[in-house]
Amino acid sequence: MMQGFENFIKQVADFVWGPPLLILLCGTHLYLTFRLGFIQRHIGRAIKISLKRTSEGEGDISHFGALTTALAATIGTGNIVGVATAVAAGGPGAVLWMWLTGVFGIATKYSEAVLSVKYRVRTPDGAMAGGPMYVLERGMNAKWLGIIFAAFTAIAAFGIGNMVQANSISMMVKETFGVSPWITGVVMTALTAVVILGGIKSIARTCEKLVPFMAIFYVLGCIIILAINYQAIPDAFRLIFSTAFTGQAAIGGFLGAGMKEAIRYGVARGLFSNESGMGSAPIVAAAAQTKNPVRQALVSSTGTFWDTVVVCAMTGLVLVSSGEWTQGLSGAALTKTAFADIPYVGPTVLTVGLLTFVFSTILGWSYYGEKAVEYLFGKRAVHPYRWLWVIAVMMGSVATLPIVWSFADVANGLMAVPNLISLIVLAPIIVAETKKHLGEELSSAKPADEKQVVCAQRTEECS
Repeated sequence: MMQGFENFIKQVADFVWGPPLLILLCGTHLYLTFRLGFIQRHIGRAIKISLKRTSEGEGDISHFGALTTALAATIGTGNIVGVATAVAAGGPGAVLWMWLTGVFGIATKYSEAVLSVKYRVRTPDGAMAGGPMYVLERGMNAKWLGIIFAAFTAIAAFGIGNMVQANSISMMVKETFGVSPWITGVVMTALTAVVILGGIKSIARTCEKLVPFMAIFYVLGCIIILAINYQAIPDAFRLIFSTAFTGQAAIGGFLGAGMKEAIRYGVARGLFSNESGMGSAPIVAAAAQTKNPVRQALVSSTGTFWDTVVVCAMTGLVLVSSGEWTQGLSGAALTKTAFADIPYVGPTVLTVGLLTFVFSTILGWSYYGEKAVEYLFGKRAVHPYRWLWVIAVMMGSVATLPIVWSFADVANGLMAVPNLISLIVLAPIIVAETKKHLGEELSSAKPADEKQVVCAQRTEECS
């Protein structure tokens, strides 16, 4: 009976993440990219702003703290195992479609943050609260949609953001080092409690240190692996670009994939990895200290750039260049085999990458779930929720809960629907805010020469 229920939930998850949702997500990416005049061209300026940690407006944490907390939640198993699943099912061409999804997803991530900062509120205790639930309530006058979004977020958080992540860590440590899941669970539960019981400022401080380390370590590790395996890189690039539009014939144990499969799996895994359009990242963007919505939105948009355009692309290149995708392997098995081809360096990069990626996801998603619960039940529910979160980490570490994955997939996909509705309906607001503030952000990046400064001080007209 339980097996039948698990199969049913899995079928629901496959339906939710089917073509309609993927088309809606991709369509929103393209629509917002067009409406905003290809906002992606400002990514360099956005990265520069994101590195600042100074207080410059109302909010709880710095631009950098908000970005790293959002990256903590988005950079996870999807960047490693998810990419392997896409390559195995869609062929090397899936990597290009995943990359393109990240490029266009930058516009959506930017738009989500614009609305979340614009419609955020200050709670009675002085903290900031925002996200799609407040956008739906205050921007669209549709509180019922805000409640639906918050409910799905709270459910998805305990699944994809907690128990399945904890289980991934404990199983990997057991396989790699032979350590009991109970020991791993106790350590991870204690570390999680120390961080999240201190609230968003504690989470942001931890993520500010952890996220740059884990991202730089993993990317440098991939670069070293590619340098060692440099002879295979030209063929890997050729396969990625050619099979993205033609598909790949069967090789070895590989079943073969056409262009349709390359697009489907590349886009699906790209969307799942960077979460653009999901509505999760703007929850923490709303807590940032910022002078205007556009400034923080530029910072938030870099999250998709780092997550998919950089990290997923590096993983994809390592997997394709290894050639292991032709052996019929998939998911974690393909990732482990591909990285193990490079002695010492490969397994270390994979192990450290997964450990840090997964633990950071637990921290980032704890805040998303907390704000969703606060929206639904008020501030009094926050502290009990944090303790439930800590307990769930221990449960996930020692129990295999396949049904949790499917429940999380369903809730994660359904989160996107009300969020995407708000993005499409409120697109004119996003455009208006961009026109109002983007110019001053770009002009502030250009140092004024001495004559301009003098003229400005004297309020005289420069000839």
